Amino acid sequence: MNSEMVQMIITLFGGLAMFIYGMNLMSDGLQKSAGDKMRKVLAMLTRNPVFGIMAGALVTAVLQSSSATTVMVIGFVSAGLMKLPQAISIIMGANIGTTITAQLIAFKIGDYAWLFVAIGFIMYFFIKKKEIISYIGQTIFAFGILFVGINIMGDTMKPLASSQVFVDLMLQVQNIPVLGVVLGTLMTVVVQSSSATIAVLQNLASTAGPDGISSIIGLQGALPILFGDNIGTTITAVLASIGASVAAKRTAAAHVIFNLTGTLIFIWFIPYYAQFIQFISPKGAEIEVIARQIANAHMCFNLFNTILFLPLIGILVKAVTKIVPGRETDRLPSEPVYLDYNVLEQPFAAIHLATKELTRLGCMVMSMIEVSRESFIENDSTKVKELMETENDVNNLQEKIVNYLAHMFSTETITEDQASKVSGLMHVAADIEHIGDHCKNIAEFAEEKIKNSYEFSQEAYGEIKDCFQLAEKMMQESITALEHGSTESAFRVQSLETEMNTKEHELRLHHMTRLNSKKCSPEFTVIYTDVVHNIEKMGDYCNNIADAVIGVEPNL
Repeated sequence: MNSEMVQMIITLFGGLAMFIYGMNLMSDGLQKSAGDKMRKVLAMLTRNPVFGIMAGALVTAVLQSSSATTVMVIGFVSAGLMKLPQAISIIMGANIGTTITAQLIAFKIGDYAWLFVAIGFIMYFFIKKKEIISYIGQTIFAFGILFVGINIMGDTMKPLASSQVFVDLMLQVQNIPVLGVVLGTLMTVVVQSSSATIAVLQNLASTAGPDGISSIIGLQGALPILFGDNIGTTITAVLASIGASVAAKRTAAAHVIFNLTGTLIFIWFIPYYAQFIQFISPKGAEIEVIARQIANAHMCFNLFNTILFLPLIGILVKAVTKIVPGRETDRLPSEPVYLDYNVLEQPFAAIHLATKELTRLGCMVMSMIEVSRESFIENDSTKVKELMETENDVNNLQEKIVNYLAHMFSTETITEDQASKVSGLMHVAADIEHIGDHCKNIAEFAEEKIKNSYEFSQEAYGEIKDCFQLAEKMMQESITALEHGSTESAFRVQSLETEMNTKEHELRLHHMTRLNSKKCSPEFTVIYTDVVHNIEKMGDYCNNIADAVIGVEPNL
C-alpha cells in the first residue's frame, strides 16, 4: 500500500469522524432545544400503533439517531412502561425518522458549509446568556461541521475512480447483491451509525466512474449496501438488550426481524425498485441526482416496510415471543425497576424513568407509614420487623436512584433547566428516605412501648391515629404530585402541612391537659410527644416534595 493510499484512507476516516461529530453535536443541540417537548411526544406512546409510528419518527428526527430512539424504547420496555406492540410501532417510526438525515445530505449545500459553521459558531459561543439561541447556534454550527465532513469524504473519494482494484470491487457489488448487503451491514456495525454509512454511500455514488459521467457504483449497486446499512443499525438494539429483561430482548429481536425481512423481500426486486426510485426522483446526470435517489430509496424502503408490517404487528409479537422464550424474573425490592443507564444521553427520558423509580420508592415509604401506625397502635411486634426490612430496602434503592441521577450531570446533552430538575429529584429522594427514617423511629417507640407494656388512653390513641391519617394523606398527595407533575396535588400538600403543624401544637396541649387531670401517666409523655413530632416531620418532608414539584427551593 503506497503512501498516497494511506493518506487517502486517513483523510476519508477524518472526514467520516467530522461527519459523525457534527451529527452528534447537532443531535445534542436539537435535543437541548426541543428535548423537554419530547415528554409530550412520549404521551403519544400509549395510544395506537399509528401514533407510535408518528412518535418514533418525531423523536428520531430530534435525536438524529434511530439507534438512540431504539435504545430508549428498550429501556422503557424493560421498565414495564411500554408493551411490546407499542415498542415495535415506535421502532418502525424510528426507521422512517432516520431517513431525514439522508434527505438533508442530498441537498447540495456543501458550498455553504463554512457559512453555517461561522454563523453557528457566533450564536453558540458568544450568545451564552440566552440558552435557546445558544442551542440553536450549536445545531447550526454542527450542521455546518457535518457538511464539512461530507465535503472531505467527497474530495477523498474522487481519486478512487482511477483505481482499477476499487472499480472491480464495485462491479462485484453490482453483480452480487448479497455482497453489497454484507458490506453495508459490516460498515454500520463498525461505525454504529446507519446515517454515517449512508452518507458515505451517497458520496461514493456521487463519484464519477472511469467514463467520467456515470456513477462509480450506480443506483442498483448502491441499493444492496443501503439494505445492509438498515440491517447493521439493529446491532445497537441487540447490544442494549444484553442483560435486560425478556421483553427488551424481544424488542431487539423484532427490530432485527423487521429490517432483515425488508431486505430479504426487496433484494429480489432491485432492478424494478431502482426504476421506481428513478421515476420519483429528480432527473439529470446520474452523479448529480444519485444522492437524492439513495435518500428516496432509503425513505421508501422504510415506508414500504412499515406499511407491510403495520397490520402484522400481532404476528411479529408472537414470533419474537417464540424466538425469545422465558418469563420475567422477580426483582428484589431494593433493585431498581425503571432505571436504565443506556438512556442517560437522552435526559428527558432518563428524568422520566428516575421519576417513576422515585414514585415507586414513595409507595414503599407509604406502606412504611401504614405499618408504623399499625405497629404502634396495635402493639404488633411482627409489623416492627417487617418495617425494619422495608427500611433497609428503601435506603439501598434511594442510594441507587441518587447515583443514577448523579450520572446525568456527566452527559453533554443535559440543559440547565434539566440539571435543575435532576437536582430537585435528588432532594426528593433524600426527603422520601427521611420519611422512612421517621417511620423506623416510630417502630422503635412501638418496640419500647410493647416491651414496657405501656398503654395509652383511648383519647391519645385516637389523636395519634388522626395524625397518622393526615400524614398518609399528605404522602399520597406527594406521590401523585411527583408522578404526574400535578401542582394541584402539591398545593394540597402545602395546605395539609399547615394543618399538620396546627395539629401537633393542639395534641401537645391536649396531652398536657391529660397529665394535669391525671388521665395519662407521666412516663408516657416522651413517647407520645416523640411519636407526634416524628409524624409532623413526615409532613415537613412531604411539603419539600411538593415544593420540588412546584419549583420552590426545598428546605434543607
